[in-house]
Amino acid sequence: MRLEILYEDNHVIVVDKPSGVLVQGDDTNEDCLLEQVKRFIKTRDDKPGNVFLGLVHRLDRNVSGVIIFSKTSKGASRLSQQFRLHAVEKIYHTWVAGVPAKKSATLINFLLKNEQNNKTAVYESEIRGAQYAELRYETVKTTGDFSLLKIKLETGRSHQIRAQLGYIGHPVVGDGKYGSGIFLPDKRLALVATALSFMTVTGSVKKTVEVPIPEFPSELK
Repeated sequence: MRLEILYEDNHVIVVDKPSGVLVQGDDTNEDCLLEQVKRFIKTRDDKPGNVFLGLVHRLDRNVSGVIIFSKTSKGASRLSQQFRLHAVEKIYHTWVAGVPAKKSATLINFLLKNEQNNKTAVYESEIRGAQYAELRYETVKTTGDFSLLKIKLETGRSHQIRAQLGYIGHPVVGDGKYGSGIFLPDKRLALVATALSFMTVTGSVKKTVEVPIPEFPSELK
């Protein structure tokens, strides 16, 4: 796979993740983006030994878009702190089924991940083990029975966007797990991490990295 590098400095590297690729390896031993980026850096820079690459956040396998890795331990520490303090701004765009009643709204729920079936349950009020989840959506446009939403994540929970949008009756196109009756090729989801804003590790300069907003899926035309 040819990596698309969106931004790089001495401490971080930002790439455009394709749909269908795991970010981090699991027990399937399938090749993952983390190892692909390591190999890329090792070959390009002719580095001896192991390459350090820190994982500071994730995207689901069938979600594409902007993801950042740290190239140094200092970068890993500083970026992890930014994520913990919610100082990293994460923007997504997604095509969903239907037209939301409200053009824009903030969704606040409590999410509980079931590791056995890899699915997140959504609750209106706090229950034991559930995590607070907040996102804001804005309807960008509507095409037929589908809408393009801009999502700003205030928290980063497992399957958060997919679960919360499915819960309000507007599942991400292609996401059968959370209610979509439409399936896209290669199990991809019409959900893209379109922008990531963070402070550079040195210099404290705000950097925003973006990829194009997803077009209306051709399978729906």
